[in-house]
Amino acid sequence: MKKTIYILILALCLGGCEDFLDREPTDILVDEQVWSDPELIRSFLANLYGRMQHFSGFDDGTRVQIIDTDDAMWSAHINEDGRTNNRQQYNYDFRGIWAYPLIRDLNIFIENIQATDLLSEEEKSSFLAEGRFLRAYIYFLEVRSMGGVPLVLESYDYDGTQDVSEYRVPRSTEAGIYDFIASEMDAVKDDLPQDGTSRTRANRWTALALKSRSMLYAGAIARYNNLMDAPITTPGGEVGIPADRAEDYYRQSLEASLEIIGEGPYDLYNNNADKQENFYEALVNKNSPEVIWAYDYSQDGKTHKFTFYNIPRSLREAPDNSSGTAPSLHLVETYDYLNGDEGELRTMNSAGDDYVYYDHPEDIFAGKDPRLWGTVIYPGAAFRGEKVSIQAGVLAWNGSSYDMASSNKLGDTYSDGGLMVGLDGPLPSIGFNTNTGFYIRKHLDTRTGSGNQGDGSDVWWVRFRLGEILLNAAEASFELGDEATALKYINRLRVRAGFPENSLTELSLEKIAEERQVELAFEDHRWWDLKRWRLSHVFYDGDPDSDIAKIKALWPYRVVRPDDPAKHNKYVFIRRNAPRFGSPMYFRLGNYYSKIPQNAINANPLLVPNPFH
Repeated sequence: MKKTIYILILALCLGGCEDFLDREPTDILVDEQVWSDPELIRSFLANLYGRMQHFSGFDDGTRVQIIDTDDAMWSAHINEDGRTNNRQQYNYDFRGIWAYPLIRDLNIFIENIQATDLLSEEEKSSFLAEGRFLRAYIYFLEVRSMGGVPLVLESYDYDGTQDVSEYRVPRSTEAGIYDFIASEMDAVKDDLPQDGTSRTRANRWTALALKSRSMLYAGAIARYNNLMDAPITTPGGEVGIPADRAEDYYRQSLEASLEIIGEGPYDLYNNNADKQENFYEALVNKNSPEVIWAYDYSQDGKTHKFTFYNIPRSLREAPDNSSGTAPSLHLVETYDYLNGDEGELRTMNSAGDDYVYYDHPEDIFAGKDPRLWGTVIYPGAAFRGEKVSIQAGVLAWNGSSYDMASSNKLGDTYSDGGLMVGLDGPLPSIGFNTNTGFYIRKHLDTRTGSGNQGDGSDVWWVRFRLGEILLNAAEASFELGDEATALKYINRLRVRAGFPENSLTELSLEKIAEERQVELAFEDHRWWDLKRWRLSHVFYDGDPDSDIAKIKALWPYRVVRPDDPAKHNKYVFIRRNAPRFGSPMYFRLGNYYSKIPQNAINANPLLVPNPFH
């Protein structure tokens, strides 16, 4: 049997094909075997879907996605602080994607699915559209990190005798890649399933969701890159999008969003009258009507370790891990109060000369946006029916001031017999407990056993959901000058959260950014949002006094003051730098576009390097 070996020319590869050990054994086959068997064709497509998880999700990248923004820090192994909590600068290749081995296999699939006569015309048309959708999705992941990339839409037969230079492909413009994504989604949406029955395979609405997101990114880059003092561009347009393209991109994004909102089979999750629980369930409930496209681990008989890595210490089910993600005070205070007040927590009285005293640690968060509870475990909040014990120490009154007492042992007691340090910290001298005073809740699995390394969790990774689409529609409307429509869509999300109707009456980019941060926290949006708005270097400026670039903590203390019953055994909170967080985040201009792999440039002189690299 003749073996046909497909390659995408070496000049485009990162340094070899993806590890075929990641594939199912049946996929390591010569082409004649695959394309002569309908079941193997279906397996090929399933394998392509599964490989999307290499770039986002719970498999191996979630810690990076979560802790390399101002949303959180690393709080597990102390010996990893230097790598995870010292962000003096981000490497230029950070979060870069050069996925040409996968693109090669997608091209092989697309070419062969058109030639096969083993499938029904309906299935053949749908499979072809799915392949093109997945290819466009990968190009979106590439363009948002690299800028314009080589647009390769065919595979190549290579037997070692051809001149490799014949296959070298230059980078497309950044706008050209975004235009390709839009045109592909327009071309395939009618050939994809038209209902929303499957939440794990592409359909009309996933295609529109990709267009909604990608066109919003393109519009923001066209607008905000050109508002910089020195826009980041290359002469050939590989980086940078002309400012006059912004309005068209925003309009395309809005149109795609409105079709999903108005005609799609999706709705915001509102199954639980408890607004806090409701928001948490919106992502983890696999019957959620909000989810458009997700990767369901259980569908492939898999689990992941997100709960194992991040469950609060006192609830951990394995002795060798927990507490990995510690949300920041900045994130917590981005959640407003339901009465309309901004989200700053009240730790000091109005005169600024004494603490605010709370009966219970959780009382300081009373009246906050319920999405906070659905995202973060704060002091006194419960998980799996157990209150999480977060307390940094005791403030004991000495007659004129407070003496601070703590311990090097979690769960230790003070001389009065009361708790001194919580079972869940914060205690920075040891690992595996919160460093900021908070734990993550979003994505954690409530199922007993899911925190074991062997069992794992099957909570799915949601790529697109209606909540994001509403925010995309709001932002695009705002950028097109229609503030009323923008407010309508943001207020719809806020009503679901528990705010009254029309709680927002005016809008700004800053408020849009806040709403995206609180609604989409820990869903891998923050890094990319700040980049496309060209705010990353502004927020992550390396300033050690910054409340954003330097992760801040909020630590609760129990007050011991027997002579004052109004304060004795109450709780106060102290703001501070998170002690295990090293240098403040410093985002360089060269981080707006990730570095192209040097071996790819060496092999293909047509690849123009990105600015500052």
